[in-house]
Amino acid sequence: MKEQDSVRSIKGIGEKTEKLLAKLGIFTVGDFLRYYPRDYDEYREPIAVSEAEPGKKAAVFGRITGRVGMSNTGRKTVVTATIKDEKSSLQLIWYNMPFLRNTLQAGGFYIFRGTVVKKGARLIMEHPEIFKREDYEGLLYTLYPIYTLTKGLTNKFMVKTMHQILENREITAEYLPEEYRNHYRLAEYNYALSHIHFPKDKKDLVVGRRRLVFDEFLFFILSVRMMKEKNMESQNTFSIKPVWETEKLIESLPYPLTHAQRRVWNEIETNMTGHTLMSRLVQGDVGSGKTIIAFLSMILAAANGYQAALMVPTEVLARQHYEELCRLVQQQSFPFETVLLTGSQTAKEKRERYEKIAQGKAQLIIGTHALIQEKVIYENLALVITDEQHRFGVNQREDLSKKGVRPHVLVMSATPIPRTLAIILYGDLDISVMDQLPAKRLPIKNCVVDTSYRPTAYRFIEKQVQQGRQVYVICPMVEESEGLEAENVLDYSRKLQEALPGDIRVAYLHGRMKAAEKNEIMEKFADNEIQVLVSTTVIEVGVNVPNATVMMVENAERFGLAQLHQLRGRVGRGEHQSYCIFVQGGKDAETKERLEILVKSNDGFFIAGEDLRLRGPGDLFGIRQSGLLEFRLADIFQDSEILKDASQAAGAILDLDRDLSLPQNERLRSCLLSYARERMEMPGL
Repeated sequence: MKEQDSVRSIKGIGEKTEKLLAKLGIFTVGDFLRYYPRDYDEYREPIAVSEAEPGKKAAVFGRITGRVGMSNTGRKTVVTATIKDEKSSLQLIWYNMPFLRNTLQAGGFYIFRGTVVKKGARLIMEHPEIFKREDYEGLLYTLYPIYTLTKGLTNKFMVKTMHQILENREITAEYLPEEYRNHYRLAEYNYALSHIHFPKDKKDLVVGRRRLVFDEFLFFILSVRMMKEKNMESQNTFSIKPVWETEKLIESLPYPLTHAQRRVWNEIETNMTGHTLMSRLVQGDVGSGKTIIAFLSMILAAANGYQAALMVPTEVLARQHYEELCRLVQQQSFPFETVLLTGSQTAKEKRERYEKIAQGKAQLIIGTHALIQEKVIYENLALVITDEQHRFGVNQREDLSKKGVRPHVLVMSATPIPRTLAIILYGDLDISVMDQLPAKRLPIKNCVVDTSYRPTAYRFIEKQVQQGRQVYVICPMVEESEGLEAENVLDYSRKLQEALPGDIRVAYLHGRMKAAEKNEIMEKFADNEIQVLVSTTVIEVGVNVPNATVMMVENAERFGLAQLHQLRGRVGRGEHQSYCIFVQGGKDAETKERLEILVKSNDGFFIAGEDLRLRGPGDLFGIRQSGLLEFRLADIFQDSEILKDASQAAGAILDLDRDLSLPQNERLRSCLLSYARERMEMPGL
């Protein structure tokens, strides 16, 4: 079985299952192998009944007291039993499993494993696993993988199929020389792949995971540094001089630029009018005013007779930037034409825009991935800006820059990454930091609460909507998933619609929806046709809705602090006071302390630093910066030390073999090309 083989080559997978796997992005055997568990179920020491805590999964030991009961309720057969100790009792319930009445013996000693729930004064465990003491001892401390699922797939199916693939696949040749594996304490690749899915224990998991995280970082850093070699000290062939138009625009703004904005603008202007091409990252906290700096850079290029292109991750955001830039250009009577280019435009609309761009009639171009399509030809593109770089993949800006003579490159990001890590991750770029917020912004009021606060939160949401405001609610999942107790978008939006008055419109948004559906929902929310939007983190990079004043995050413990801060940035953009409610799923004191950092500070860089300080290699479960730079497994906060090791290794490899042409690096080069193709990156490697 080869990695490039279709999933249909796997025994037991037919057309129906193939379509379900496609929803998870699994099309080949290799995709399946790299579909890593999102969590692990650990078989821990059994506890007494009195130690069982509601809401937590546990293995509870005890003798069955009284008889094993069975009753019929309509179509359901219900089997019940009870175990007790001196202080507490636990009721056990199974549905449609009548054979258990004869299997379980009154007075028998068993271990029951499941989630404990409190109903009234009773503790209940529904559908627990059943073990004899000696059988459970054989499982003690082992880890069982839990995968993210879609409706129609079960975790049992994923586990069984993964076992089958690992047993029958073609072994992958090791690409990393032994000296590097020894120096950085890295497992052999095939061992790591097998043990990320089926580790014997936590120690085994850490060993396997470390190697795969190292690989992700190494490929990423190699691709960035090899691109830097190509771009280094490129001659500025554009004749750009400072212009009065940018000064006029700055003076006409209804607010003064912050010191940080002025500093960054001076750095960009100096770069673009200098002898070498600009390659710069502007890293600014949410709401720090990066967009106006992008517009000033575009106008500098246009006023010197060149074209400038701004690429953003969503159509709604592209349209919003386009309308704002058009307004500024018209207000100042600048003689520049602005065009919008998106995937959903008609063929005729696209042709008209292609023509204007090719003939140089359009100087300011804003769009999505449509800007890098083959049909788009630029006459004299001098500046390329990508907004939220991590949403595009490392080198899609490279595709855009190949549309003409190599242009100046400006990358904008609101993701607050500590500078030490940013230098590694954006190694091909100079870094500017915007660390001030405009004075007119009201600080967001924050609170961390448990689920009992929900009724109060719903009343507060209703009151805000009645005052004309709008609300975001974030859930960690799209739909209900087997074995994961967390809120999901589809069920939550229904629940919230029932809890709120009928005249408040609730809608949902998630990443599996088609682009046209997502755009329609976001536009309706921007126009206040939708008052409450229940979403996954897909809105993390979204449209600017100044009217949105409430952000409520369910299961906040499942997100990293930096990502929660990024989500919080969706509110607080208008004149009204804004609020953020972080709902903690459990009552863990350490988790509450971590979330309270968001209450103490609205400074994204401070929060990112705290995230880095608080989380370490032992923090393997449940908290990831989802989507950040699109790593499958790696997390730049949790795995910062591995990131530094991978950076050191990449430097050593390239010092000896700049283009990976030596025989010992042949396999590494092949793996790097596969990595690039998978992410549509590094087309020129």
